[in-house]
Amino acid sequence: MKQTKLWRAVALTTGLSLSAAAMAQQAPWPVKPIRLVVGGPAGGNADSLARLLADGMQKQLGKPVIVESKPGAAGVLAVNDLLANGKDAHTFLLIQGGIVSETPLAYKVSYQPFKDLKPLAQLSRNGLVLIANKDFPASNLQQLADYGKKQPDGLDFASYATGMRGHTSGMLLGQLLNIKMKHLGYKGSPPALSDLMGGHVPLMMDGLTTSLPLIKAGKVKALAVNYPTRMVQLPDVPTFKELGYPQLAEVSWFGVWSRPDIPADVQARVREIALQYFKQPQVEARLRDMGMESGTDASSQALMSELQKAYQHQQALLKSIDYQPQ
Repeated sequence: MKQTKLWRAVALTTGLSLSAAAMAQQAPWPVKPIRLVVGGPAGGNADSLARLLADGMQKQLGKPVIVESKPGAAGVLAVNDLLANGKDAHTFLLIQGGIVSETPLAYKVSYQPFKDLKPLAQLSRNGLVLIANKDFPASNLQQLADYGKKQPDGLDFASYATGMRGHTSGMLLGQLLNIKMKHLGYKGSPPALSDLMGGHVPLMMDGLTTSLPLIKAGKVKALAVNYPTRMVQLPDVPTFKELGYPQLAEVSWFGVWSRPDIPADVQARVREIALQYFKQPQVEARLRDMGMESGTDASSQALMSELQKAYQHQQALLKSIDYQPQ
């Protein structure tokens, strides 16, 4: 009899434990504050976008959303944070698509780009612009080609990071114009732009966000953009595509990412909030001020397919200049 009572007690305790576990599993997400890890410095583009997204998520979910900047190593530190802490579906990443299509080719990374990360939503789109020192003797692409062919030692050009799109786009431009381009890699746009304005380097392929204020102020001049269409912020600047160089028509974008193994309903909820919030007029206006456009509603699968093509394109360009990951 005592043994029977003991088994009943064990069964009751086990049942209560299982019931508590089931209730915990059914608790509505999120059950605690959400972390939004940023692959860039505080005050940068990704950080600004993350704070916009955090505002939208807090309003919809009723939980705090904490933005944490993890700059360094071309975004790899932020990726590592997501992979280490994101399994509980309360840590997400805001970073450029290049973390999959560019960074693994330019630097040695420990993650598998097309397996370990999943883009939930594309938040914004932008492109690069070819800019020149204001006293540079060319003001359009044809003049650049003519001038460059007369320079036996070639033309220096700057980029914000070695091995990334600003680097390879400049090298491809040289190939297409049949002029020699010599790359100077910098650690970020600000020091490169400073040298450009100071006349230490004549050309640069830069993101519109950092270069737009300088273009508007007349401190540098824009020759062409690599976006597929003219940018609303620079309506008078032609695209490389319309100038006859469609190979240079590319799109860069920021998105919100997760680990691929978190619950599908959580992925869908974050995607829904992000897409709806970034289509609001006041948010779209803010993006335009930053030199960006609203993202598309492309699916995760479509975004990854796009990044796969970009990866192959970038890989071929880096191979053509015998680039080795750093």
